[in-house]
Amino acid sequence: MSESSSVERRPRGPDDSHSPAISLVATIPKQPPPESRESIRVRQFVILSFWAIVVFLGLPIWWWTTSVYRARLPLQEMEDWAEGKSCRPSFPLEIVVESLSLQEPDINRIVRATQHALDDQNDFSPHHLRLRVGSNYAAANSSQQQWQYDSPGQNEPLYQESNLPKESALTVRLAPQSGLATARAELRTHSTLLYILYPLALAPPASSTSFPLANFVATQLQDLFAEEQAIIAHTLTLNPSSYGSHQLPASAGQLASTSNVPMTVSKDHRSGRPRALSPELAARLASRATRALKYAPTYHITISLFTPNAWPSSWEIESAIAEYLTPLLDSASIISNFTIDTQTQLYASFSPSVQEPQYDADRGVWTLRQEDLSSFINAAEWPLSPSIGSGPTLNFIIYVPDSATTPLTIKDSQTTSWLIPQWGGVMILNPPLSLGGNRAQASKLSKEDIQPALLVFSHQLLSFLGAPQSPPSIPLQLQTLTRVRAASLFQSASSTLGSLARLTVALPSIAIPKTVSTAVEVTLDHLEATCNALKDGRFNAALEHAKTAEIAAEQGFFEKSMVGQVYFPDEHKVAVYLPLLGPVGVPLIMSALKELKRMWLARHMSHPGP
Repeated sequence: MSESSSVERRPRGPDDSHSPAISLVATIPKQPPPESRESIRVRQFVILSFWAIVVFLGLPIWWWTTSVYRARLPLQEMEDWAEGKSCRPSFPLEIVVESLSLQEPDINRIVRATQHALDDQNDFSPHHLRLRVGSNYAAANSSQQQWQYDSPGQNEPLYQESNLPKESALTVRLAPQSGLATARAELRTHSTLLYILYPLALAPPASSTSFPLANFVATQLQDLFAEEQAIIAHTLTLNPSSYGSHQLPASAGQLASTSNVPMTVSKDHRSGRPRALSPELAARLASRATRALKYAPTYHITISLFTPNAWPSSWEIESAIAEYLTPLLDSASIISNFTIDTQTQLYASFSPSVQEPQYDADRGVWTLRQEDLSSFINAAEWPLSPSIGSGPTLNFIIYVPDSATTPLTIKDSQTTSWLIPQWGGVMILNPPLSLGGNRAQASKLSKEDIQPALLVFSHQLLSFLGAPQSPPSIPLQLQTLTRVRAASLFQSASSTLGSLARLTVALPSIAIPKTVSTAVEVTLDHLEATCNALKDGRFNAALEHAKTAEIAAEQGFFEKSMVGQVYFPDEHKVAVYLPLLGPVGVPLIMSALKELKRMWLARHMSHPGP
């Protein structure tokens, strides 16, 4: 009996007298007809077609539509610039030495001796002074052209430096003077001429190897550029690799400690002992760090006139700005651009929190307390906008006090102006009374009345831009500011490239559009141009390249399309894809597994084992 048969026993009934007691009932279940090879091939073709569509069409479309574009960036080169391996900036300052009273061999010996003394005094080799004899010496000497030293206030000598290179930092003129006991130096406020006046006894003899005059000139030059050297050294301390094995002056270390910048104070490479920074220079550097604004391509200047009365109701501010302020802004235009607007506010008293002025009988003036200067600005009533346009705003305020409290000064001080760090400046203007006490003529401020205020604002503006307080010459301060800004922008752009490279590695899912790659290429090109211009002493060109590099680096780092993927976590992706892929993926996977199982069973049945 086969396995598919079954035996069923039934009790015998009345009608089963002639039937056997036991009946065998055989049942065989029905099987589906065997599949033809054609139907199997059709099923396999359908499954394979679905998988082919998914693999060769669906996945590429999904990958193409959801992949994040990452432009190729020269990451190693960017890191090298950030670490200072690609360039070590240097600042060679050319100093031109002139003298018509000395013969050419004598002045050449003085220049060589002075250069040797400068090299011995310099402990920060990236910033160094290079002396040379004026190129027009021979022509001037051959024609026996004479010039005499003029005391301050007289006309400048006709002998000008028009034939000198524009990139020369300073011109030193050696002028012997009878009646002098010791040598002295004089630098004009609006000139790049340093007069070295020396007695005739210091004139170098032909056979002498000792030059006291050279040591004096070297000391004067070193003192003139000491603050600039300290500022540039501090800027480079933000990236110690940028100067490699160069020694930093101790001034940079002391400045870093005052501005909360961690660093190790270097030692003198000759004596091995830390060099001390004078308290005066340390105070100037700390003051600069708190006053100076961050660099911006454009600054907006607002000049306001406030008075608690109805006068003065008008002022010749346009002509005053054109004569006293515009020349400075034109000279500083290579560093940044400036826009100016003015406003007048009548019946504008100072802040009510300020104590009323006190009368000083000894001096015959009204005084404001020092502690009230910080709250003098009446922000609630004075229309002072914190920022206009894209750049920072500097507010310069001229306050004309009431006649009852005139003249008004600051207590325990002779000044009538003060500076508010990174905001602006205030000037109390006490115009002179007309004859007989008539104030009618004071209803309008002339440009001569405004001149003292604008001159004060000019010096405050230089402080906000980061210009050093030494040397006192404004052209030299602008030259120093050019070099300092070039160094800071060069450092900032290099650091931004390093941050972008580290961000790219740390966030592999972040998008990097083509614009970022282009910005990086522009930054690298201009950084290299900046480095070459600095080494060649072309500081104006270096500043232009540094500004372009900084702008391109900022644009690349703050590209808007880069930050979108950062806020799209993997959990969000799973929540989006699972409801879509589940209903489609499960049938495809299960049908493929069943077909593979059938093929495996069919193969084993056709090739049974032993």
